[in-house]
Amino acid sequence: MSGRRIDNDALMRTVLVVEDDADVAALLITVLEEEAHCQALHAHNGYQAFAIAKHLQPDLLLLDYQLPDINGLELYDRLNLIEGFQGIPMLLVSVNPPIPELQRRGLPYLKKPFELDELLAKVDALIYQRIDVITYQYIQTAPHG
Repeated sequence: MSGRRIDNDALMRTVLVVEDDADVAALLITVLEEEAHCQALHAHNGYQAFAIAKHLQPDLLLLDYQLPDINGLELYDRLNLIEGFQGIPMLLVSVNPPIPELQRRGLPYLKKPFELDELLAKVDALIYQRIDVITYQYIQTAPHG
């Protein structure tokens, strides 16, 4: 993983990791902070993630599928009902991802176990996609003249 570029835009990005396994969450947070240079926060379950995400509006949500209360797909659906959340990227991770449901929603996923470089590549792509959308929206609403 050495040789990755440091991007100042990513330094300020926030990722909410929704994972009920504390060891997996700790590993993901460490990798996101040290390698992707993001601020990473942890939610232990879907309801906690929902409450945090509503107030924080992170730049990316990393969702485990099998959570103790609601699954990651239900959390995705609930968040997308909130105004402004449709543009926030989410990445679902699971041993057994419900691929047809994910494809129907256009939700990217990683199948566990995965390589950390694969995770970092997806995180980078999703965060930069969000930066592009925000930049485009700013250009469209900026006064011209």
